[in-house]
Amino acid sequence: MHHFVPSQVFVQPDALAYPATRQATSKLKQLGVPITVTSRVPAAGRELSPAERYREAKRTLSLRVRKELDFASCKPSAHYQLPLTSSCPGLCEYCYLSTTLGPGPYIRAYVNVEEILSRAEKYIQQRLPDETYFEGAATSDPVPVEYLTGSLAKAIEFFARQSKARFRFVTKFTDIDSLLKVEHGGHTRFRFSINSQHVIEKFEHGTPRLKARIAAANRVLHAGYPLGFLIGPILVFEHWEKAYAEMFEMLRDGLDEIINADVTFELITHRFTRRGKELQLAVFPETELPLEEDERRFKFGQFGYGKFVYRKETMSQFDEYFTRTIGNMFPRARIEYLV
Repeated sequence: MHHFVPSQVFVQPDALAYPATRQATSKLKQLGVPITVTSRVPAAGRELSPAERYREAKRTLSLRVRKELDFASCKPSAHYQLPLTSSCPGLCEYCYLSTTLGPGPYIRAYVNVEEILSRAEKYIQQRLPDETYFEGAATSDPVPVEYLTGSLAKAIEFFARQSKARFRFVTKFTDIDSLLKVEHGGHTRFRFSINSQHVIEKFEHGTPRLKARIAAANRVLHAGYPLGFLIGPILVFEHWEKAYAEMFEMLRDGLDEIINADVTFELITHRFTRRGKELQLAVFPETELPLEEDERRFKFGQFGYGKFVYRKETMSQFDEYFTRTIGNMFPRARIEYLV
């Protein structure tokens, strides 16, 4: 279980007042990571290529106070985003965050967790008597920095006490053992992002392999969490049906007691925006991602920008294939959506 270790850390001066910052910086000092107190992260050197700038950003951590306490909406997985972190150290070629985080997607961890959670409480109150769902990984993978901040553990404990709210987050990373003993009350759905071995090996650089993610999911299942799997991006490639069938077989064989567990699947097909595509090609010029606009359908997304999605006939093929395969192999599981 190796931790993600940033190569440099920038701390906002007003973040110094928070316990999460003290906890994180004392661990980072032990690891010998250089820490600079500054109000803004310096821009990467001009001499760097887009690919070098991107990789440097993915190893840069900023500890900061989140001033903006209004939460964004989060369809289709929850009512609101719970903003604990943004970005992640993974180097996935297709990352949809390249549209929103831009060319320097350094990792931000927000240290004012208590303020963020008390804002969540207000949202919960406003929607009573309905339940409110919060997504902890809308713009990030929160697991790699958890050993530094402990934010996910705090959020999980907070939601364990809420009768009318539920928390969910998703990760590709396996450094999850600190969360196994947290009091969760069954109110947090712990999800893993998985894909066929072909997609992981070809496009998801710097992330744990499928087998390791399944082993981590099995530990989460034993800790009594509701478990979920986000399969995405679903891509068409040669023999894709066979590749995804192998993924499902590995999943079934690697999970104890899966037959009776409360497990969900979320299915997200590959999509890209023009801006995201430009960035992806600048950072991964050799990419083999299918980025042909004329093979796609153009559609406006919930945040106002247009994206290129698979055509309707491909979507029906996916729908038929995944519904049938999941239904056969995981009869108790629930497919939450296919987008």
